[in-house]
This record gives sequence, structure tokens and C-alpha cells, in this order.
Amino acid sequence: MHPTPDPLVVQLRKALRTGLAGVPARMELHGAPVTDGARGPARTVLDALEAADFERPASAGGLGLGLTAGVVVSEELGRAARGNPYRADAVAAGLDGPAGAALAGLEALPTGGGVTATPRAGGWELTGAATVDDAGAGTFLVATRTGGEPVLVAVPRGARGVGVEGGCWPPVVRFAATPVGAADVVGALDESPTGVLARARLRQAAYLLGIADGAHQVAVEYAGFRRQFGTRLRDLPAVAFPLARAMVALRATRAAVYRGAWLVDSEPDAVGTAPVMALAMAAETARDVVRVSMQSCGVRAMTTELGLHRYFRLAAAESARYGDPAALWRMVGADRVRTARRATAGEELPVAATAGP
Repeated sequence: MHPTPDPLVVQLRKALRTGLAGVPARMELHGAPVTDGARGPARTVLDALEAADFERPASAGGLGLGLTAGVVVSEELGRAARGNPYRADAVAAGLDGPAGAALAGLEALPTGGGVTATPRAGGWELTGAATVDDAGAGTFLVATRTGGEPVLVAVPRGARGVGVEGGCWPPVVRFAATPVGAADVVGALDESPTGVLARARLRQAAYLLGIADGAHQVAVEYAGFRRQFGTRLRDLPAVAFPLARAMVALRATRAAVYRGAWLVDSEPDAVGTAPVMALAMAAETARDVVRVSMQSCGVRAMTTELGLHRYFRLAAAESARYGDPAALWRMVGADRVRTARRATAGEELPVAATAGP
């Protein structure tokens, strides 16, 4: 992994920031803080940059930039506190699924208990409820378990038993004995080091990292000109020290996220639990850094001028997507225990097991 920034990544980040700066933000204190899905305003920026082709291999007509480009896109969307229409398209493209579909139920992974699939003749019946990215999507990619394994199932909006509640945020899609067949299974969400789920976790980790970074930047800028007791807030130790610790957490998290993306792109045999650890770390960092940023701004934190309320609600809603942080850390710990036991027994360790965090 090169310690110096890639010039292409620098140019991509600059283009994303320029484009997203022109996307109007929802400044209201109530209601959904972002517009997600294919109808969201951030979609125009991604389409202008042809972001859908970033990760697609060159052999398939894409640019072949790898997962690192997708991580940059996700981070900048979070930093600007915009919706994330990129993740659904990236997951669907990785599974050759339908374009424009919305992801549903991925907050229940890795257990996948939000929507249950009951076997029936010729397929399954889906029952349960799950949050969805875009309530107006024509097709939902639903995370569930068939045969004990997590999969994504494509369910049309007009299928029997499908109901969408768009009055809450995030919106919820409900299934009441909705029939699906084997042909509706888009693909498996296995735990392979470079699989669809691992890539989705790293994109989500980058999105959470961007949310934390955006909130921290707002707090630092506000504390730099806001004066109290005859001095800037940023010069008071009670404000400066927490913001400095938050910066350290952001840099550590960014290193974990981009290292995971680099491993997937360049060293697939050494990926190990890097995506799981990066997502768990990013979820905790987002919640902690947003909280510190709001505390640093005091009573002004929830005003529309600062917009920190958007970061707060985004961090709360997004921190458990693709797996609860506590469950993810348990997965990392279990892998470390297995590795230690194999080393003690003198067994030859696989390359992925010997990869450090």
C-alpha cells in the first residue's frame, strides 16, 4: 500500500467535492435529512462522473478503478451529508442484479433476521420488515436467509404482500407472505474476503467515515470563529482536546478503511477480517466524532446554519447497516482466537488468517 496519495484519487475526490457542493442540502430540523435512492439529487453528480463504471472491470466496459474508487465516492457522499445512491448500484452490479433497485434489510446482517424466508413449493415466502434506501424504487433487493445462508432476493414493488411506509425515516418495506422463487435470488452474501458483502462493508465504512469527517470539519470551523470568554472556542482546552482526539480517531479509521480496500484490490489472499474490522471501527468513530462535534458547538449544534443535525441522524441510522458493530467485533475476535489456536497447535496458517488488523 503506497503511503502517498494516488493522483487519480485526488482528482476524483476534487471532482466529487465540487459537484456535491452544488447539491442543495436539506436543512430542516425535522424529517428525513437526505434524499436517498435513484431520485436523490446526488444521483446527478454521480451520473455526470459516470461513477457506475468506476468499479466495473475494463473487460465489462468499465474503468476498472477497483474498490478504492468506490470507497472514495462513498466517503465524499458522507462528508457532504448527502444520500448514498451509489451503494445499491455497486452491490447490484457486483451480483449482475437489476439497476435502480433499492437495498432493504442489510441493517440486520450478519444475522439476517429482519426478513425471514419460509420454504414453500417452488421457492419461499418472505415475512417481516426492513428499512429500505429508496421507498419509491420499483424493485427491492432484500437481504434474507435461505438454507441458512444470507442472500439478496429481488422483489418487485407490486408483488403480493409488499407494503412500503415512506412517512418515516429511514422508510420501511414490509412483507406479508410475499412469494419469491429461486430465479429471484440475485446472489449470495457470503463471508468470502473479496465477496460482495466484504466490498459493501468497506463502502459503508467509508460512508460512515465521511459522515464523521464532515461533522468534525463543521465543528472545527465553527469553533475557530466563535468567541466565548474573550477567546475562540477552539483555544479552550475543553473544546480543543476532544476535537484533537477526534482527529486521531478519524485518521486511524481512514487508514483501516483504505487499507481494507487496497487489500481487496491488490492482495485478496491477505484480506482476512479487514472489511469487518473497518466497518465496526467506522461505525464507532462516526457516533463518537459526531457526538463530540455537537458538544463542541454547544447549543448551536442543532441549528440549520451548522447542519450538524443531519450528520447526527445519518450516523444514528447508518451505524448498524451491514452488521451491528458489537457482532462485527465478535467476528474479528473469533478469527483471532482461531488463528492463535492454530498457531499453538503448530498448524500451517492460511495467508488471510495471518493478516494483521
